[in-house]
Amino acid sequence: MNYTLLIPLAISLFIIELLYFRLADRFNIIDKPNQRSSHTRITIRGGGVVFYMAAIAYFFYFGFPLPYFFVGLTIVTVISFYDDISSVSSGVRSALQLTAMLLMAYQLDAYMQSWWILACFFVLAVGILNAYNFMDGINGITGIYSLITLLSLAYLNTLDTITFTDTQLPVWVAVGVAVFNFFNCRPKAKCFAGDVGSVSVAFIVIYLLAGLIFQAKNIYYILLLGVYGVDSVLTIVQRLMRRENIFQPHRTHLYQVLANETKIPHVNVSIIYGIIQLIINVIVFQTTDLSGATQTGIAAAILLSLAVLYWTLKSYLLRRHAAQQAQA
Repeated sequence: MNYTLLIPLAISLFIIELLYFRLADRFNIIDKPNQRSSHTRITIRGGGVVFYMAAIAYFFYFGFPLPYFFVGLTIVTVISFYDDISSVSSGVRSALQLTAMLLMAYQLDAYMQSWWILACFFVLAVGILNAYNFMDGINGITGIYSLITLLSLAYLNTLDTITFTDTQLPVWVAVGVAVFNFFNCRPKAKCFAGDVGSVSVAFIVIYLLAGLIFQAKNIYYILLLGVYGVDSVLTIVQRLMRRENIFQPHRTHLYQVLANETKIPHVNVSIIYGIIQLIINVIVFQTTDLSGATQTGIAAAILLSLAVLYWTLKSYLLRRHAAQQAQA
């Protein structure tokens, strides 16, 4: 691992981000708050393009490795950036995302897996991609969560038991995330990630996580996305129970309730999510050598605990908010 490259990389990405701000300001690439937003001021959109720039810097510097993955990443980044500027039909967006996923699967040699494993890969990949996008709603959450996830994957790759990627890839992208956090992880964000940021970093995380799972032949590592997964899945379940259109924008994720109804500062909520995920990741680090049955029990206990915490806390907060509204 060549750490000497990280400082010039960070400086370069910092400059690129500043140049993007000028471009976004000139071409009016901004996010205007509406009734479903968790922010109240006009802010530059698309600052997460720096995630892609970090990945592409890796691609060029190290001699064009993983070509199919990077073509797929470029496809989802371009269509997401265009969607940040001008609306893209769901059909076109879905078709291009599927194409990118097919390229990723080819890079991972996923077609060598059993058909049912391949089917599960596509279902999970699409679910994670959309969940990551939906979870990008308050300052700091995408940056903090992605930084923890990428560095956790980089750490797992350094263990003697398994190697599933070049450690430089998640670390270089993590540098891009850290640069973005400088501008986003604050009470009044200078920029938002936009679809270009949330989708591109999700695509990278999916590739790394899938490579780990395929190499280890163990779904246990899906816990590295446990917090996002529980919030996303249970929010969908709750909305379906209310007969709501799950494809419409909303503010009913637990992190949104904490930030909007409870008025906890955005960055604080993001840090809480990050800390909980980091604790789970440390548990994963410490249990990689245990038996499959033991890992299954640990995973069930963690996910059940998260689900109970989600449901109990959210129900309490919404009841309290409704009571306060009734008294006002």
